Formats: sequence, structure tokens, C-alpha cells
Amino acid sequence: MNYETFKLSLQKLIGFFTTPDFADELKDAKEQFFGNTGTLDENRPNYNLRMYQFYEWYFITRPLRSYMKPPVTVCDQQRGLRLTDDDRQAIEIINNTHQHLLFEFLKIKKDILTVKDLLHAQKMEVHCSQFVFGFDSKEYFQARVIEIDKQKYFLNSFCFHPESSQKFIQNEIKELQKNKDLNLEDLLLRLNKMRYKFEQYKHVKPEMIYTNDNKLGL
Repeated sequence: MNYETFKLSLQKLIGFFTTPDFADELKDAKEQFFGNTGTLDENRPNYNLRMYQFYEWYFITRPLRSYMKPPVTVCDQQRGLRLTDDDRQAIEIINNTHQHLLFEFLKIKKDILTVKDLLHAQKMEVHCSQFVFGFDSKEYFQARVIEIDKQKYFLNSFCFHPESSQKFIQNEIKELQKNKDLNLEDLLLRLNKMRYKFEQYKHVKPEMIYTNDNKLGL
């Protein structure tokens, strides 16, 4: 399987779990993901990126109420899905290799992006995607990574954080590493919401948004 074939299967699989049969799940998921981050406007430049973030989170991370597991883990229980060999391989790739992490951009050479995994303090080489040429080397970012034939690739759900948020993010990572009761996905969802509050409230200093002491009630 190559990356393009993987993406086609992923699109099909996500699409199945957005059909009317899952309308209530989708409604609740959108409220959970987008809640308190401003109006989702199709005309805004970041709309497609936010939807990538949502659908990948919905499919890979968020448990369905009826299964208490994310959709990616229950695909084989869906009679209407009609899984192909490519679909099954894509599911296996996600279940066995997927990582959702915070990164620092280091360099790009030819079609290889070198980043630092901030949680594990390790360098990682990732094959380039359609988004990498817009990277700001001063911004931390969160992204999902999968591995195909021993090569790593980003999925589409990037979330970039302003340079001014780095100290806060570093402190949150330290707390996560010290406290095993804390959950990385909870932190990433919280940071995602902070990022879009930062965009929504441009008149507010970033340190008033990237904080656990939310005096402004944002």
C-alpha cells in the first residue's frame, strides 16, 4: 500500500461514520470538538483544516457511545461498510502505527521533513505533505503520524500554535510526563481549542488564552 491508496481508504472509512445512521454521534462529537471556539464559518481560510482535524479526531480518537471505542476499531463490525483489502490494511496501519503528537519544526530537505517530537524529545523524519510548505519554523504544531513501509507520513489534521504559546505548551508537556493520570489526547484537544480562541479573540494577548487561569472566561 502507498500513501495515496491509504488516504483513499481513510476517506471512505471516515465517510461511512458520517452517514445518517451516525447523525446523533456526529452532532455530539461536533459539540465536543468545536464547543466554545467560535462559529465554524465555511468562508474562513482555516475551515478545511479544522474539518480535517475534526474528522480524524472523530474517527481515530473519540469513542462512539454505542461501542465505547473509536470508529477505527469497530469497522469490521459494520455490515454496510464492505471492507476491501486496502481498507483493512489502512485500519491496521492506523491501529498499529498512528501517533498524535506535538512537534517542533527543524528542517526540510527535498521531500523529507525533520521534526522534533516534543513529548519524547526525539527527532523524526516524515515524508512531506501538502501542508509543509506553509510551516512557520517558530510555531509548535500538533499532527497525526502513520507509518507505511517503514516511512512516516502526516495525516491532514495539523494545528499550529503561535510562538508565544511555547512556554505554556512546554509546561503542560512536563506536567503530562510527571502525572500518569493525565491524558495526551485531552491536552491536544484543549490546545486545539486554545488555538482557535487565539484566532477568534485577536485583541486578547496570547498568554491570556494559552493559560490554565482563564480569568477572561474565554
